[in-house]
Amino acid sequence: MTTMELVKLAVKTLDDKKAKDIEVLNVTQLSTLADYFIIASGSSFTQVKALTNEIDEAFSKAGHEPKHIERDTSSNWILLDYGDIIIHVFYSTARDFYNLIGIWGDAPKYSAEQILNQ
Repeated sequence: MTTMELVKLAVKTLDDKKAKDIEVLNVTQLSTLADYFIIASGSSFTQVKALTNEIDEAFSKAGHEPKHIERDTSSNWILLDYGDIIIHVFYSTARDFYNLIGIWGDAPKYSAEQILNQ
């Protein structure tokens, strides 16, 4: 799968599982960490865990395993690193606190609808 196909897979999986405020940042020109950051929110700690489990399962079925998974102790923020794509799933209040959209404000930003309709 291409990187963009994986981005679409992640966005579709998050959207299907009712993640909130899914946004994709193209950080190719701004960072050597990844090409895309996908940021989404869950409305509970349980949903945050479930969203990341669904992403991990969907990517596994597509033959992609995470290079790293980072979880804070309270599941406010779970990061899945797939190399070219880093997926951040936040509990909604933690997302506001860390403000990744503001930090990476120079990156082109796309909504779930824009990605899924490409």
